[in-house]
Amino acid sequence: MIITLDTNVLFSALYSRTGASHRILRLILAEKVHLALSPQVYFEYYDVLTRPTNLTKLKLTVDAIESILDLLSLLARKYMIYYLLRPNLPDEDDNLFCECAFASTSDYLITSNTKDFIKGELQGFGFRVITPKAFYQMWRIHHE
Repeated sequence: MIITLDTNVLFSALYSRTGASHRILRLILAEKVHLALSPQVYFEYYDVLTRPTNLTKLKLTVDAIESILDLLSLLARKYMIYYLLRPNLPDEDDNLFCECAFASTSDYLITSNTKDFIKGELQGFGFRVITPKAFYQMWRIHHE
């Protein structure tokens, strides 16, 4: 199973060891699900997670974030994006996650902000937008 993660899910996974986001991160680290990663998504993760306010909230250093992202990069399935998809999402920055999910044929795009994706034109893209909690519950039912 291939998944694409919005930055808010990765942030939540690093912020708290409880909750669905952290459990999804553990699934990735255990290679029970495959993370789709494009250069655009990687640099979005890096940009958001290394902001000084976020480093303080996460109680991590830039070196620690780089190590985490290096590990995720090692485990991820990597995809180059050679085109732009613009499904009319309210937040233009969310398009890069749709592009990665589409290029990777991800089964799921996991985000805490599903309302931002519901308003877009995502019919026929082949992936389902789902919250971390809903994804983890579904995964447990089918795989545990």
